[in-house]
Amino acid sequence: MIQANPIVNQTLDHPILEEKGVELAIKRLDLIHPLISGNKFFKLKYNLEEAVNKGYKSILTFGGAYSNHIQASAAATKLFGLNSIGLIRGEETLPLNPTLDFAQSQGMKIEYVNRADYRRKNETEFLDELKKKYPNCFIIPEGGTNSLAIQGTAEILEDGDKDYSDIILSIGTGGTFTGILKSLQPNQKALGISSLKGSFINKEISELLEKNQILTNGEWEINTAYHFGGYAKYNQVLIDFIWEFYESFGIVLDPIYTGKMMFGIWDLIKKDQFLKGSKVLAIHTGGPQGNFGFYERTNIKLPLLSE
Repeated sequence: MIQANPIVNQTLDHPILEEKGVELAIKRLDLIHPLISGNKFFKLKYNLEEAVNKGYKSILTFGGAYSNHIQASAAATKLFGLNSIGLIRGEETLPLNPTLDFAQSQGMKIEYVNRADYRRKNETEFLDELKKKYPNCFIIPEGGTNSLAIQGTAEILEDGDKDYSDIILSIGTGGTFTGILKSLQPNQKALGISSLKGSFINKEISELLEKNQILTNGEWEINTAYHFGGYAKYNQVLIDFIWEFYESFGIVLDPIYTGKMMFGIWDLIKKDQFLKGSKVLAIHTGGPQGNFGFYERTNIKLPLLSE
């Protein structure tokens, strides 16, 4: 087991919250571990325990060149005493970006997969080919989402969180949101802020619930209005908000997931989408390492780089 820091719920104080009569707290999963940030800690926990228990020596997983999952997987496998292989979407670019440079420093073997082959990453035939090429490898899917990940993310909500009326988090592959739904209370509603363009994520969440035989107690909904043009898309409004939020509360957000989530929450509060007296818990799913890569790609500085 990897030792985690205690999880803190940080209650925010702001005139808008007072005016609207809404209590807002942030579950700071970004502080749970210095190298394995946020929801990735929970997604990898049981996957890596399974790999060790079954005698695997290496894990193999997938991700983009700036993937939080790749970064966290490299660090976690090293701490578990396992080797790691990262299959990266796209062509090799040197020097390595900050994410891949860190992953390699943790011992991860970086291999590149062209985009056509990468799209086959969930096909049985392609996975069988990988098992032959990389024997004795435990394969974890892109983003870490599988039944073992959902088992882990179901542990994010704690006993002390039962009094919150609304649980809100960003959505990528859906594994964390599905885990939250598994542990939701009857009096609670979960809201996912999708970082991807399109409503297909509703179907994917429904399929994950069915596949994992999860009957959620509370209500749930996915909001697709705050993707800012699609995955990894952004504009100056989002960048300004991330800086304003950091200056107000000292919390680092990223432009891929948590920045869009908090922008959405703030906008919904302003628009009176929460009843007075609502107790909202936003889950900070980590990923501030991505701000380094964002700066490299765009030359736009975000919080963390300035510290």
